Amino acid sequence: MVFLRRTALLRYLLLSATLALLLFISSFWLPQGGVRDCGSAWQPCLNFYHLTPEPPLVPGEWAGPNGASPLIQECPGQSFQAWRLLLHLKSSLAGADDILLEPYLQSWDQLLNFMESLGTIVSLFSQKVKEKVDLIRELSLRHSIEAHGKRPLQTPASFGLKNGAYRSVRSMIEAELKAGVVNFSHRTDSGCRTLLRLHRSLLWLKLMLEGLAEGPDADGRFKTPGELCRDAYKVALAPHHPWVLRQAAEFVFLALPDRQYFLQLVCVKSQWEATPVLQVIIHALTLVHTQTQQILAEHNMLELP
Repeated sequence: MVFLRRTALLRYLLLSATLALLLFISSFWLPQGGVRDCGSAWQPCLNFYHLTPEPPLVPGEWAGPNGASPLIQECPGQSFQAWRLLLHLKSSLAGADDILLEPYLQSWDQLLNFMESLGTIVSLFSQKVKEKVDLIRELSLRHSIEAHGKRPLQTPASFGLKNGAYRSVRSMIEAELKAGVVNFSHRTDSGCRTLLRLHRSLLWLKLMLEGLAEGPDADGRFKTPGELCRDAYKVALAPHHPWVLRQAAEFVFLALPDRQYFLQLVCVKSQWEATPVLQVIIHALTLVHTQTQQILAEHNMLELP
């Protein structure tokens, strides 16, 4: 008799414990207060509880061609930040048929940080790029001064790029063609010619990053960054450079850091982690490069001297 009573009691306790557990678990699907309200005995703070999840740093429209959307991390202690580059590239796309120049040049500020992170030997290229970025800003500022009749006491960060003739690629082309500063037979220091040089350099960097995103060859070997830069250079820049500069470029590529150093610039430790991150950057660069190419081609400016 005592045994039966103990068995019934154990069954009752087990049933009660089961019901209590079910009620506790089901409470997670009931409407609750915000995260700040948790912490009491009736509303515990669980590490998987989020009322409103934080948005990813990389928007969905900036996913790579395969739909992947990895989180681009902040890299502490370095000047180049991939997330800033993506932000400026996205901002430069004005609708479906133009490129805003201010965020476009800000993209180049980040790409210059990337190039300068590779060492002083790369200054052969980075200095030339910086001169072109500075020239477009100076042309924009000069046009803004002429339009308003006075030079500002302090040069604004936008260099007059937010409004006016140098607001976008199309507006700059139209203004410079109207002013007669673009020449199709000999060199002029126009914004259109300068943009074309930046456009070619953007292709070089894009092709190099595409190589970094690729896997090993049939023998399991990864190409070195020097080899990737050389291959990209032959396609994007070498056809437009004199022999002396082409020979100098060969020495620059031999002195580039190893692949692991490049991966650290985008805050990853392995090729497996790097590939989806690089694909997002490449996709953004491709969108901007393709749009710029189309605008320049419409005005027959792809071969400006």
